[in-house]
Amino acid sequence: MKALFDSVSYSCSKLVTQSYSTSFSMATKMLSHTIRQDIYNIYGFVRFADEIVDSFHDYNKKELFSNFEKELEYALHHKISLNPILNAFQHTYHKYQIEKHMVDSFMESMRLDLHKSKYLTESEFKNYIYGSADVVGLMCLKVFVKGDNEKYDNLKSGAMSLGSAFQKVNFLRDLKADFHDLERSYFPNTDLNNLDERAKKLIIQDIEHDFKLGLEGIKQLPIEAKFGVFMAYRYYNQLLKKLKKTPALEIKNTRIRVPNYKKIELLTRSYVKYQLKLL
Repeated sequence: MKALFDSVSYSCSKLVTQSYSTSFSMATKMLSHTIRQDIYNIYGFVRFADEIVDSFHDYNKKELFSNFEKELEYALHHKISLNPILNAFQHTYHKYQIEKHMVDSFMESMRLDLHKSKYLTESEFKNYIYGSADVVGLMCLKVFVKGDNEKYDNLKSGAMSLGSAFQKVNFLRDLKADFHDLERSYFPNTDLNNLDERAKKLIIQDIEHDFKLGLEGIKQLPIEAKFGVFMAYRYYNQLLKKLKKTPALEIKNTRIRVPNYKKIELLTRSYVKYQLKLL
């Protein structure tokens, strides 16, 4: 019975979100129950693609990615997949009429991680960010506005800026793993072998600009989405503040985190702001 299989698929996407990201899972729980599952479905899809290119070093990653891509195409075309994560995603894809070019752009950026290790120009960097992060923000926005194309067009720029900010924070936080373990260098015109305070400052200023634009978009989101997205913003902004205070050499040699007790504190303070209509 398809309904039962769909229910199992949705549970799998929720489990993936909860297992791989406590911060994103916490923020997603703050969304309205009417849209929460669809965000789980999107996260499950993008997380699995990302895990293939980042984690499965003992396997043929190109072959795994190629198979995953074929299963994705089948799922989107036939509206079913025996891969429960893709089965859940195709449901959200069709329900909210997510454009195929968004999915294609995301997969193209993931494919680059299989063979490309350095981004030497701003153009290369922006194209990668668009595919790996901006379109994910746009997919989520499709869910948030529930088919309101005018609202989508008005909020599109802010959603992309927020996606960019989140991704760039991830790059800065994961500098050690990306550079030393995966031999990747995303930030153009930056010598990560000799990362200094000036280079770090320029990167952070760029992220702060993205966050400023993203926050303006959050303020205009529908009520069902506003607090959950604001919570994600607060977490990543707190992480950026911590990175800002951390010496460049330490960022390069360790992974900076926001402890769980601080996440709970952020949740409480964010909720107070939200209730007082300070957002």
